[in-house]
Amino acid sequence: MEQTATTTAGIEKVWAKRPLIISGPCSAETEEQVIATATRLAKTGKIDALRAGIWKPRTRPGSFEGIGTKGLPWLQQARKLTGLPTAVEVATGKQVEDALHFDVDILWIGARTTVNPFSVQEVADALRGAKVPVLIKNPINPDLELWTGAVERVQKSGIEKIGLIHRGFSSYGNTEYRNAPMWHLAIEMKRRNPGMMIIND
Repeated sequence: MEQTATTTAGIEKVWAKRPLIISGPCSAETEEQVIATATRLAKTGKIDALRAGIWKPRTRPGSFEGIGTKGLPWLQQARKLTGLPTAVEVATGKQVEDALHFDVDILWIGARTTVNPFSVQEVADALRGAKVPVLIKNPINPDLELWTGAVERVQKSGIEKIGLIHRGFSSYGNTEYRNAPMWHLAIEMKRRNPGMMIIND
């Protein structure tokens, strides 16, 4: 799908930043919330991109699963007012199409999606022809081959700017972290992809 974003030069600059800092609300709930958050973040001068959860993959049904497509114009307006590039998580081909239609600058594939090759392939197919950068989170379980496979599927779709996100891994029982970091896996993934950016969530 053809990308319609108008901030290509700005994204080139942002993508080269180290460290790259992406911040914003876990869930976009109202336009006022998104605009207010974006404005405050932009004033710090320390944020490179604005993220907001538009679609939220919840563990169990009945929880708030995101505002959906109606929240994408809010991000568009936030970018217009602050100049911050925008980023959202996508898990289906339709979500990719909607995000690109509203000029989202950066997409990311979440951990619950990375774990499913069918879902990753659907996203990758929808990305064909786009120039948008894509970040790929580690899968929820510590499987480097799943993570690598997700990267390869997105690469084969023609996406040139791919980054990795180490968000930690799920474990059973009480642990110090909700998602325990496994630095050795992040380091190995970086070794396999030496030219690829990796950030922490």
